[in-house]
Amino acid sequence: MSQSTTTITRNARWTDGLTPAHWRTLAGGFLGWIFDGYEAMAPLLIMTPMLHSVLSNSQAKSVGLYAGLLLGITLIGWGIGGLAGGVVADYMGRKKVMLWSVLLYAAFSGGTAFAHGFVSLVSLRFLTGLAMGSEWSTGVALVSETWPDGARAKGVSFLQSGYGWGTFIAGIAWYMLSRAMPDSPDAWRWMFVLGALPALFVLYLRRGVDESEKWAAAVKGAQWVEEEFGEHGTPSRRPFPLKQLLASPTSRKLLLSSLLLSMVTSTGLWAVSSWLPTHVVTLAQGEGLPDAQLWGAKVSLIYTAGAIVAYLAAGFVVDVIGRRAFVCATFAGSLAMTIVTYHFVVTPQTMMWVAPISGFFTLGCSYVWMAIYPTELFRSSVRATAISFVFNGARLVIWVFPILAGSMIRSLGGIPHAALLFGSIYVIGIIVPWFMPETLGLPLPD
Repeated sequence: MSQSTTTITRNARWTDGLTPAHWRTLAGGFLGWIFDGYEAMAPLLIMTPMLHSVLSNSQAKSVGLYAGLLLGITLIGWGIGGLAGGVVADYMGRKKVMLWSVLLYAAFSGGTAFAHGFVSLVSLRFLTGLAMGSEWSTGVALVSETWPDGARAKGVSFLQSGYGWGTFIAGIAWYMLSRAMPDSPDAWRWMFVLGALPALFVLYLRRGVDESEKWAAAVKGAQWVEEEFGEHGTPSRRPFPLKQLLASPTSRKLLLSSLLLSMVTSTGLWAVSSWLPTHVVTLAQGEGLPDAQLWGAKVSLIYTAGAIVAYLAAGFVVDVIGRRAFVCATFAGSLAMTIVTYHFVVTPQTMMWVAPISGFFTLGCSYVWMAIYPTELFRSSVRATAISFVFNGARLVIWVFPILAGSMIRSLGGIPHAALLFGSIYVIGIIVPWFMPETLGLPLPD
């Protein structure tokens, strides 16, 4: 897989060369990722009233099981949709797939408001995840391929911050609905009605965002992965993108290494950090503090705030220390904060200081590297497929964690013991980057 050795001039300002068209493209991806963040957080916030509303009396006796099933099946849909969307985006273009992704998940999200049983609820959440999955990869590919090399990392890290802002918007929306409709058993439905608003965003995407010229040129010039074909030359008929990536020894190594790092990120989040609010509530209850549930909510907000800071800063940091060092530091920090959070912190008051630092590493840096590094490893003709495989492939492995979380915590002796055990996976993330190439200062592969 060839890359130009032309380096980026380091003395130039990073904003040099940016035009209104670049900022419009970033705005499109950023707003799309806000909607994704909202959609990911909303079910977590309203899980209790939502399940009480749709479960039968017999089902309500196992509410934890149904909560896990709902999250796990949504993750499956998200993962499948992301993988399929990435492939389609390499065939049909980034903008067109993003348009359909936003429109469909807005429709299915709005439809969730009318669910009246668990089967209809989980079906609509699966379809929402299926539609939502491809939005991230198309947005990241579009910004990466249109922004100048010197600003690319900043652009995609800004895009990634939309996820954090989306979770904040979801929290604010639920707070306002709870205040406005405190006794309504159907207040949760309005969260999904609000989730249908992104359909209006399609009008902006159609007018304000241009298609990637790099992708169009790569497809027109049949710029496939060359190692697959050897001395036989480039085929006249386009090969399947994922087959290209796996058939080429170079791209296969990069793809599987990146996927392994993605699994470290996802395992860390779903098997470690997702337990943080519950752990804090337990600490607050142990101290006899009033409003123990409120402590969990507050910690969740400042944890996300730490992640947003990481999203905004990552593009600048990674352009100074390099991609491999950034990924290594990310997982080293995540490992350290897991140990501090679940071994040394024993009061909710102390957790208020620790949580934003943990969020900075385990949610912020742990996800933003996937928007920066993998896009620089693969050609434009297969880029969306590759980054979708990296980002969403892990979800198809870790979706079982929300379902098995309760039994794992019990068998391992409580949340702290389980978190420390699963947190050891961060060691893999510290080692793997050093077996991958450094892309700092290089333009995107054609």
